[in-house]
Amino acid sequence: MAKLRLDKYLAEMGCGTRSQVKEAIRKGRACINGEPVKSVDRKVDTTTDQVMFDKQPVSYVEMEYYMLNKPAGVVSATEDHRHKTVLDCIHQKQRSDLFPVGRLDIDTEGLLLITNDGALCHQLLSPKKHVDKCYYVETSENIPEETAALFCEGVDIGEQTLTLPAKLELLSPTSAYITICEGKFHQVKRMFEAVGTKVTYLKRLSMGSLVLDSSLAYGEYRTLTDSEIRALKGEV
Repeated sequence: MAKLRLDKYLAEMGCGTRSQVKEAIRKGRACINGEPVKSVDRKVDTTTDQVMFDKQPVSYVEMEYYMLNKPAGVVSATEDHRHKTVLDCIHQKQRSDLFPVGRLDIDTEGLLLITNDGALCHQLLSPKKHVDKCYYVETSENIPEETAALFCEGVDIGEQTLTLPAKLELLSPTSAYITICEGKFHQVKRMFEAVGTKVTYLKRLSMGSLVLDSSLAYGEYRTLTDSEIRALKGEV
């Protein structure tokens, strides 16, 4: 059983900012179990109470997990004044505190996890965890034959240390799969620049156990299954 203040409950469920929902509550726009409530600090039992806001039911969800097939031109941020954000793609979200787990460049496409689970985010992004991330890459010039061996050893991308060992699987002279286990700024692009070629297209296919759903078109999303969530958390 969990109990929350009514204003916190409504704010977390995206009904407005904390100050906006406080004002709305005082104006009688909220009900608990069919009774109008004007006290912002009224406690709500998230498991049994039925909450209405502006005559619409508001169910409480503690955690949300979405898989997004990020399109190019969308930024991996919670808000941006110039570009559409990945959160703008999630039309069915209930919570107001969602965020992308990691970042994909504005021109990079593919798998992005959207959630409000901070512990899982830390688990997936912590440098100590070395979570694998696989990308499909296309390049402007032929990928040198020795690139796979170089990536396996680590390459200099201008950091204090070489990149950690990465796996490269050539698909054609100008395309490949690359799997890395860290997340330095523009890392994949900088790794290919280090061997004399430029990335022209980049798409993330997987992150840890989570694999991009091939049925999702660019900009589409779905909720994660229970088994996907458990696998990401290392519970299976």
